[in-house]
Formats: sequence, structure tokens, C-alpha cells
Amino acid sequence: MNSILKQIAIVPLTLAALSAHAAGEAKNMIFFLGDGMGPTTVTATRIYKYGEAGKLSMETLSRTARIKTFSQDAQTTDSAPSMAAYMTGVKMNNEVISMSSATSAYNLAANPPTPYFSGANSTCPASGNGSAVATLLELAKAAGKSVGAVTTTRITHATPAATYAHICHRDGENRIAEQVTPGHANYNAALGSGVDVLLGGGWRHFVPSTTSGSKRTDATDLTAMFQTVGYTYVNSGAAFNAVDATTTSKLIGLFNKDHLNYELDRAKPGSAIDEPSLADMTEKALKILAKNTAKGYFLMVEGGRIDHALHGTNAKRALEDTLAFDEAIKRALSLADANTLIVVTADHDHTMTFNGYSHKGNPILGLTSDIVPTAVARKANPAAAAVNAKAADGLPYTTLVFGNGGNARQRIDLGAVDTTADNYNQDVGVQMAGGVGSETHGGGDVMLFAKGPGNAGFKGTMENVKVFGLAKSALGL
Repeated sequence: MNSILKQIAIVPLTLAALSAHAAGEAKNMIFFLGDGMGPTTVTATRIYKYGEAGKLSMETLSRTARIKTFSQDAQTTDSAPSMAAYMTGVKMNNEVISMSSATSAYNLAANPPTPYFSGANSTCPASGNGSAVATLLELAKAAGKSVGAVTTTRITHATPAATYAHICHRDGENRIAEQVTPGHANYNAALGSGVDVLLGGGWRHFVPSTTSGSKRTDATDLTAMFQTVGYTYVNSGAAFNAVDATTTSKLIGLFNKDHLNYELDRAKPGSAIDEPSLADMTEKALKILAKNTAKGYFLMVEGGRIDHALHGTNAKRALEDTLAFDEAIKRALSLADANTLIVVTADHDHTMTFNGYSHKGNPILGLTSDIVPTAVARKANPAAAAVNAKAADGLPYTTLVFGNGGNARQRIDLGAVDTTADNYNQDVGVQMAGGVGSETHGGGDVMLFAKGPGNAGFKGTMENVKVFGLAKSALGL
């Protein structure tokens, strides 16, 4: 009898817990985007920091899925349409940001077709080339939620821009900056009173053309326009640290002319780089946005420089920036309440891959070991060094390599090379024109991790546009 009474007593609590999220509704959402963070990058980062059996913070989230990333016109997407697919639920062409699917980033009437930008200025036609489609951030703002975007790239770069701007070519970054600046003639009215928190790099698109380093072609000071409508503006790590989240409701921080520095360089002992970490930016953004207890918040956080290190075939910086991204996730998990849906994913893959059959515990940035000779040697002497595996040319090779890239060098004996050095660039299979930085995106599926109310639908293999619908439903928008 007592056990029956206990079960009856539990039922109301269980029903109450279910009813709170029965419609899949979450009050808040944090959307984490690791730019270029394909499955190999996730696995390599885990091994790099925690070993084969370890676990990243993102891997503790309860729900997982596999995401198809192809764009409207390409098997391999660039960041603009992929992030826009997450934010709008619409497939669009490469280089297009949050516009309808027929929008073109190129003037197809020209021979040859020319891109719709000049320098950092947009040359998108005023009409006749698609239309804006609503983003999750805009919908959240319209519902009374506080909203923010945090990134280690320029805040006008493709990923953050896809949350708040609409443009036919991602490289028109001056227009993107204008769209997020309250009071500007090109301001995006769908943002209402404005994006409450904007943190990242790229002040070159916000300061007058007379300022050294500016990319603008007019005398408009967009940072001053933000301050006119009540934003606190900071441009250094020290100034950022001094911001009191309890008394600040509108914050814009631009900490570099261009992208923020790689984490490996920013956090190096003795570094003079005065920029906040991604985790610190995430924490402050959350503390500001979470003050909207009535309606909640939407925050996008991008680990953007993972992508840039991979383009440069520099695995070490890619892994360090992935760890910094994971630290931001860990920080958010410690701050977010039970009403918060957290989604972690990537916009596309890269061509980095694993080689060989290294023994367990082999450094992920090291040379591939030959597992059988290594095992034999260590049976005789546990302290024996690993035996390097050899390629057909008789030379050792690293565990991590890239399918393509601009690292045009002949194969050399890596036995005398420190492949774990900060500036080491991994070998590539196909040499690309353009030098270091020209490695391409990969077209493979990426991973998604989710936790919180409304997470049940994030499972199986999904197209990126489906993530939008699940998030929109979870937030009740």
C-alpha cells in the first residue's frame, strides 16, 4: 500500500515536469557554432586534451544528431548559407546570407558573372534578387526576448551576420555593419531596439574611413551611433573586464580591427594580446541577457577561428581554438538554467583526417607509430620510443593530414621535425593554388549535440534546415 501511495505521490510531480516542456518550449536558447568543426576535429581535440577515452564538454550533452550541410547550389557549403540554414530554415546559395533560396551572390548577366560586392561594400541590387527571410534571432527579439551574438571572428563575418543581417553576398561587410547599427538608414528594422549584446572583432567596418585601418568608405562612426542609443562600447580586454553585467543592458565590444587572435597566441604566457576569451565573452553575454527573466533570451556563440586554422593546415591552432570553444560551452552549462535549450553544431567540415594505426596514447599531433613493432619494443622495454610507421617513400608521416591545402613542399624526413610546434603545417594531398590558407571546406556531415527542453527532435541524420524548425518550436516562436 505504501508503495502505491508513493507512486501516486510521484505522478503529479512527473506530470508537472512533463507539462513544463510538453509543447517543446524553452524560455532561452544558446546556439553554439564551431566554424569548420567537423567530426575529425572533435575527435582529435578530445584526444589532444583528454586522451582516447576522455570527453569534451560538448560531448556530455544528452542528444546527438548528424547534420547534412550541402547548400542550395553546392555539395560543399561555405559558412554563409550553412549558418543561414540553421537560422532561417531556408536552403540558399553559397555566399548568400539569410535571403530566399533563389537569391544569387553573383550578377549572372555579366560575362563572366561578377560578385555583388566591391571592397567591403555591397552592390546587391535593390530588388529582383530575392528577399530577406526571418532569422531565429529576429523572431526571438520580436517575442520580447533579449538577444546576442558572440564570436572570435569579425562580428560582420558570415556566421554572426546570418543571425541579424540579410545580404546577397557575405563580403559586403560594411552594409552588414550598417544593418546591425540602430539609427542607420540601412538598419534592419526587424531587430527592434537592437541586438542587445555584440562581442567579437572587426572594428574596421564600424569606424570612419579617416581612421587608420578602417574599411569604410564614408565618415560614419557606427560605434558612436551605438553609444547614442545607450550601448556601452568597449574595444579592449581590460575595458571588457570592467563592464558590470548587473548594470549593463546593451553592450558592443570590438576587440580587434580584424578577427580576434587564435587562442594559442592569446593565452600564451607573457602574451600582450588584450582580448577576452570566448568563455569570458559568453559568460558576460549570458549574465546580461539572462536579466530578462520575463521573456528569456537567445544567444549565438561562434568559435570562428577553428575554421581559419584548418584552412591554414595548422592543426594545433585548430585544436586549441576548439578547446576554447568547448570551454565556452562548459561555462554556459554552469550558468544556464533548466529552461534553456543548448545546441552545439558546426556549419561544415574540412579535409583534415586521421592516418595509420598509431598505438593508444600516441600524441595526436605526432608522427604515426607502427603499432606492432612499437608493442614488441615496449614489451622488452616499457620506456622504449614508438617506432615510426613509414609511407611508400620510406619516410614517416603525421597522424593528422589534410586532403588538400596550400602547403606546397616536398616530402621530408619528419623524424627530425617537431610536428607539435605551434607553427607546424601538416602535409596535404592535393596542392591548391593560393598558398597557405587555401585548404577547402569538406562536404561531409557534421555532428550536433543538444540538451534542454525541446531537445527530443535532435536525433538521427538531419538536414541543417530542420534544426531551425526544431529550435523555433522549442522557443515557442
